[in-house]
Amino acid sequence: MTEIDVEHLRYRIQRGSSDAFAEFRQTWRDNWAVRWIVYGTAALLVLFAVAWFLIGRDLPDATALQDYETPLPTVVRGNDGEIVGSYARDRRVQLDYVDFPAPLVNAFLSAEDETFWSHNGVDITGTLNAVLDYARKAGTDERAVGGSTITQQVAKNVLLSDEYSITRKLKEMLVARRIEQTLTKQEIITLYLNEIPLGRRSFGVQAAARAYFDKDVGDLDLHEMAFLSILPKAPERYGREKYEDMAITRRNYVLDKMAENGWATDSAVAAAKAEPLGLTSGAASIRNADAGYFIEEVRRQLLDRFGETAEDGPNSVYAGGLWVRTSLDLDYQDAARDALRKGMMRYHGSRGLSGPIATLDPSKGDLTSQLASANIGINYEDWRVAVFTGSGAIGFSDGETATLNGGPNSLQLGDVIAVRPQGNAWRVATIPDAAGGLIAQDPQTGRIMAMQGGFDSRLESFNRATQANRQPGSTIKPFVYAAGLDQGMTPATQIENGSFCAYQGERLGEKCFRGGRGGSYPMRFGLENSQNIMTVHIANDAGMANVIKTYERVGIGSYDPYLAFALGAGETTVEKMVNAYSTLANHGRYNDPTVIDYVQDRHGKVIWRADQRACEGCNSPEWDGSAMPRPGPMGRQVIDARTAFQVTHMLEGVITRGTAKVLRDQNLPLFGKTGTTTGPKDVWFIGGTQQLMVGTYLGFDQPRNMGGYAQGGTVAAPIVKTFIQETRDRWRDNPPVAPAGVRMVRIDRRTGGRVFDAWPGTEDNAAIIWEAFKPDTEPPRSTRASEIAAQRQELLDLIRRARRAQASLDAPVEREEPPENFVEEQGGIY
Repeated sequence: MTEIDVEHLRYRIQRGSSDAFAEFRQTWRDNWAVRWIVYGTAALLVLFAVAWFLIGRDLPDATALQDYETPLPTVVRGNDGEIVGSYARDRRVQLDYVDFPAPLVNAFLSAEDETFWSHNGVDITGTLNAVLDYARKAGTDERAVGGSTITQQVAKNVLLSDEYSITRKLKEMLVARRIEQTLTKQEIITLYLNEIPLGRRSFGVQAAARAYFDKDVGDLDLHEMAFLSILPKAPERYGREKYEDMAITRRNYVLDKMAENGWATDSAVAAAKAEPLGLTSGAASIRNADAGYFIEEVRRQLLDRFGETAEDGPNSVYAGGLWVRTSLDLDYQDAARDALRKGMMRYHGSRGLSGPIATLDPSKGDLTSQLASANIGINYEDWRVAVFTGSGAIGFSDGETATLNGGPNSLQLGDVIAVRPQGNAWRVATIPDAAGGLIAQDPQTGRIMAMQGGFDSRLESFNRATQANRQPGSTIKPFVYAAGLDQGMTPATQIENGSFCAYQGERLGEKCFRGGRGGSYPMRFGLENSQNIMTVHIANDAGMANVIKTYERVGIGSYDPYLAFALGAGETTVEKMVNAYSTLANHGRYNDPTVIDYVQDRHGKVIWRADQRACEGCNSPEWDGSAMPRPGPMGRQVIDARTAFQVTHMLEGVITRGTAKVLRDQNLPLFGKTGTTTGPKDVWFIGGTQQLMVGTYLGFDQPRNMGGYAQGGTVAAPIVKTFIQETRDRWRDNPPVAPAGVRMVRIDRRTGGRVFDAWPGTEDNAAIIWEAFKPDTEPPRSTRASEIAAQRQELLDLIRRARRAQASLDAPVEREEPPENFVEEQGGIY
């Protein structure tokens, strides 16, 4: 029965199909309309296939938005956690959906996409209106309305381009449908409000709120929210004063739509419409500290480590949203800036204008506009930067003009100068021609607390604290003495202070160092009084190869083993020299100089840390009863700790009675060294305590003679003194701590002999002082009586030699002339 039914059914189907096909063929032959419908449908299918092949095949994957991260600027913080700067080409701040006030969201929906919560990515009505408007404006320069939903705008802003074409619009619609299938509505609106360009280099509503009203989104009033919502249509128009009426009209339209949609009460809308726009002149999203040289150095290091843009990696400087904790101390930074500027101004004195800051080309357009784009500024007292526009007139970067009183005849059209107020006009303000750098560093960690690389980073970005290679002069001598101490000398070792000649190889030949006071003096005397001849003797006796190795270990630089480098002939930077002195203060332990403590990614994870020390047990979930875990000591030992302390102890004498006596009235346990290079072309001072090291130099960028009166003790040391005075409450009076293995012994400062019958005095020039020695290197036991006896015996020997010489004059035989260095051999003339 079943088989018969199946066969019957198959027969009926075959017969029916034949009849249907015959009927369709007859209709096709007789009815032209059917033929055109079929042809049209086929053509549409072919067109759709071609369109998909051309448009849809290379569309971006909407699932990428699930892991999409908004390009965010890098934020820089000081050592106290406060924001001090940022690196951004655009204003961007990322918020979560819960951070957006509901009225703000509703304002954007009223302005851009009322059906956002109900459509599937494309609003058919809005699209048809856009098509009609496009057809009406075809052939004109007018741009048709977009008709895009918020989802389509996300597709355009994040995944596509801003190309104005039908093809891009079709792609936008296809991607929008995919986005709706991938993300929730809340995720889409969050992405939109964080990414939408709103003018004034602002992307996202938080950045725009800061740019237009200097407020956070949570503090905006209703009329301000409505204003932000109109910006996507024409961000660069509505934010300008001349289009204020147009902006108010559009804002009020959005407010009315909010009332119509039930998202705001009539009374609230009426009150909002009565408000003016209330735009501010624009505020930076992050307030910057006056630490341009320091922050730029941080930027350079971040670029080297993480790259510049998103193409360089997820943690790039201008897109990664990094949070950078630095060692910048704003109190020290302000003091460093002011101290260096005062020193530069003090040296410059009453000298006139040496030349313009820059020169603009009048043929390239309005000079004030060029000045605005040149990004030149100054932050010093009431000074401003202006451009000379001719005939006693100047212009500022904001477009204002003013009168210049008494400008020099050398001024040319387009010259950029600094000016200061004078009555109702302005007069030229002279920026010092000599420049320099200053660094303050924590010796225990290597962290740089302050950095000033010139008069003002707004005038020039070249950082003389880290980038200027200069001869350090006598500031390098402590490391020559350290090499001598490591080779068996002591602070009391007697060193010759007469002329010295040495053969330095076939290429350089013999080099002679002349000067000195004649005779021999303790090593301490040579360092306190910066004696070149004694330093050369020490370097020669210790071996220049050992001296150069000492330079290299403390990071000063690597030089050929010639004696000239013992006197500072090689080039180095302020940063390297300050760090080398910090190594001495840190008992010979070297730390790399750092400006960055650690870097976090946008999610707060630490991705780089300067302090790489391991700490066993620091992350244990429970206390095991043992001692508290601690990381090991920082840095690496590069100089014997006892040697380092001996050097710093001798350097205290540079402050109390040596070349840096200008600092002794600070009543701090300071040690340091001045430096003056040949010319003089550069003047230096580096010094401080075991808690803080400060170093500076002053000189011309194109080295030239600074004048014979310019010395490290008279020009550079006062700069550090100013820094200390401005931060005096931060300095500790604690005496320096000696490392294990140092013996403090009473000696005669002039002879280096050990003293038992007297105690060190409190006066600066006391004859008896405490000196630091390594075990078993102290001067031999002696008394004042034995010293007097020794001096008496020396005098008797001199008398005997004189008598023998006189007797030889009376003899008929040819006499022998005394050697040329007779005086030096006898200990000099006193």
